[in-house]
Amino acid sequence: MDLLLLLELWFGVCLSAGVVSSFSDSEPPKAENVHWVSLDFKTVLKWSVQPSDYTYTVALSEGEDGDWITSPECIEKSHTECDLTEDVKYHDMTFTADVVTEGMGAFDPEEFPHTYSIPFNPYRQSELSAVSFTIHKVAERSVTLNISDPLTGIHAGNKQLTIRDVLKKDLKYKVSYHKSASTGMRDLIVDSNLPQIPNLDQGQSYCFMVAAFVPSRAKEFQQGSWSSQTCTSGSILNEVELGTVFQAIFIPLVLLIILVTVIVIYCRCCRGKRKSTNTNTAQQATAQYTVV
Repeated sequence: MDLLLLLELWFGVCLSAGVVSSFSDSEPPKAENVHWVSLDFKTVLKWSVQPSDYTYTVALSEGEDGDWITSPECIEKSHTECDLTEDVKYHDMTFTADVVTEGMGAFDPEEFPHTYSIPFNPYRQSELSAVSFTIHKVAERSVTLNISDPLTGIHAGNKQLTIRDVLKKDLKYKVSYHKSASTGMRDLIVDSNLPQIPNLDQGQSYCFMVAAFVPSRAKEFQQGSWSSQTCTSGSILNEVELGTVFQAIFIPLVLLIILVTVIVIYCRCCRGKRKSTNTNTAQQATAQYTVV
């Protein structure tokens, strides 16, 4: 019995050692499908990997021959994404990321697998979200829009930067518009946030859409998402500003009323004077007749 028990213990120890050896000698998982996701300069690195107890650290290299610097926010992460916004910001520089698998095991740290991302330039490749705008002013043959710059994921002090703060003069807007009863679209590239759309047909209603546009970028990254469509209500002639209507109608009307009032008062005063004069003349004539 003692011999049998000894053999069972020996067999269990051997089996356990084999399992431990098998686990310790297994190859650490390698990050796969490493890719960048960046919208309005909020930049996140993502990857996929088989579930395990290993962790992942991300390092960045600036340019082709830059040094590898570990991101302070991306050390020994158990999940499969890392926010690199503060590391890459909006610099016009190309970055490459290295996702390193880390964990306990028999492997030397230098032997842990590395997975490299494709190069990424946030200034030239970050996608731009849909803008919002309103119809600011409608004249007889033009419409002026008021475009709001989207906010970015970047803060400078207490201020959250807009895409205008980042792109500056490189930022344009593409305005696409058409008559509400037509499908024929026309495009206009503008610099201002208050662009005037000229040469519109009188008596027509128009619909507008706006998208951020960066002509200095590669074609696939030039244009942001389109805004929702906004139309003028009624015709262009019916959309004249309240101030213009006031000047064109109410001011002349008020002046006319004032003029008529002055004339009426003047006429009444003249009648009163004539009546008073006639009364005095009659009284004098009566007095003279009485004396005689």
